[in-house]
Amino acid sequence: MESQPFALRNKYWVLRHGRSVPNERGLIVSSLTHGKLLEYGLAPEGVQQAKAAGESFLMELKTNNIALENVRICYSPFARTRETAEVVASVLNIPFESQLCKEMEDLRERFFGPTFELLSHEKYSEIWALDEVDPFMAPEGGESVADVSARLAKALETMEAEFHGFAVLVVSHGDPLQILQTILQASTQNECASDLVSRITGVIVPNILSQHRKCALLTGELRRVA
Repeated sequence: MESQPFALRNKYWVLRHGRSVPNERGLIVSSLTHGKLLEYGLAPEGVQQAKAAGESFLMELKTNNIALENVRICYSPFARTRETAEVVASVLNIPFESQLCKEMEDLRERFFGPTFELLSHEKYSEIWALDEVDPFMAPEGGESVADVSARLAKALETMEAEFHGFAVLVVSHGDPLQILQTILQASTQNECASDLVSRITGVIVPNILSQHRKCALLTGELRRVA
């Protein structure tokens, strides 16, 4: 029996947070405890990047004839992503503290483990090298690419269940967003299942997940993904 054509219920854009204080200081800030601290929020340049992203998103909404009441912003609870989402909401002139904007813990930064927390950004290369060899292997005490894929699949399932026919902006972090793009792209080509969960589950495999760095985003970069 042939599977049914696959289509998401919503249109999706992703936005990596604007340049943050950890970016400027060259620090890995990946734990939820540290990430929520205001001292690790956006740098001044990041605020400007968020404004520019909001203006770009507004242009895309107009191009696609999408009304603002049909927009939803879903964001990670980290200070740098929350602040980015708040700036974008302000540019769109929609209330941030409303049902139009939703904080989702499953969109949080990938936790790289206590061994790397608050260390130099230069340590990222060690983690990404491990990802290429085995994306199911986590840094000590942290999350593997497969771990992040599983919770992002849950986040996407939640958004698909709660929203129908909306333009959804997902505001998150570098690793989660490149992983999300990787599994989304692969799932659209997975013809072995018709439902979202089964399609994504089917692509959480080493040869696909190990390629996530190909979908990297700059700080403040907006991208249409579905």
